[in-house]
Amino acid sequence: MPTLLLSDPLRTITEFLHLETGALSRMGLQVLVIWFLAWAANRVIIIVARRIEKAVDDGDDSTFTAEEKRGHTIAQLLRSVGRVLVIIVGVLLTLDVFIDIGPLLAVSGIAGLAISFGAQSLVKDVITGFFALVEGQYAVGDVIEAGGKTGTVERMTLRVVMLRDMHGVLHIIPNGQIATVSNLTRGWSRTVVDVGVAYESDVDAALAVFADEAGRLARDDRWTGLIEGEPEVMGVNELADSAVVIRTRFQTAAGQQWAVAREFNRRIKNRLDREGIVIPFPQRTVHLRQAPPA
Repeated sequence: MPTLLLSDPLRTITEFLHLETGALSRMGLQVLVIWFLAWAANRVIIIVARRIEKAVDDGDDSTFTAEEKRGHTIAQLLRSVGRVLVIIVGVLLTLDVFIDIGPLLAVSGIAGLAISFGAQSLVKDVITGFFALVEGQYAVGDVIEAGGKTGTVERMTLRVVMLRDMHGVLHIIPNGQIATVSNLTRGWSRTVVDVGVAYESDVDAALAVFADEAGRLARDDRWTGLIEGEPEVMGVNELADSAVVIRTRFQTAAGQQWAVAREFNRRIKNRLDREGIVIPFPQRTVHLRQAPPA
């Protein structure tokens, strides 16, 4: 071999480069195969997520059922978590083509253990998000109150939940910071409407007007599907400073309480105007005491 090196160094270098080029070609081919399979796995995840969304779709775009919400939530998590797992596996397999990743995994396991002590909040976020999903506490499309914010769940992951409030602001709340969740659109909803009438009004006649108008709303074809059962005029709820407050309660389909309340407010205002029953504004009576003449 030394003789070959001394007599024909150019040939030796050429053979060495040829061997290295062949090895690099094989490695490059392996990397291409790995990332092609990763792309294929990601496509499978996307297709499965779409199938889940299609399976729970009832064809009615006007309502978003609990099954649809849960299906969309699972599909969303499948996309996000699946994409991360595919990328991690792809990177590890790519590294394994060039180096032995066994020692690297051992070192990363020790490093991960050390990092986990400093990332307790992240672990808490993931665990809380996992149980929120498993227990079905809320889903995409639900209106919830969490972390001091109220809005529609636009997206949820194992780490955060994203709420869009009525002003269009997107609130991103880590799951670990959510101590209590109030779901405003689970199963069914209820709206309570308080309207004040003047003290000079006939309260019994006003109660009859409220009951009649609430019944008309419940029997209206445009609203009967949103109101469950008969509305309830609960009576005089408060003797306020300027008005006698009458309370009316509706049980509605999930998420429809605000629309029903707005419609009843519109109708009862018009009806009270026709009946001559006054909705008072705040008033204050001032008594002036005149000092006796000296």
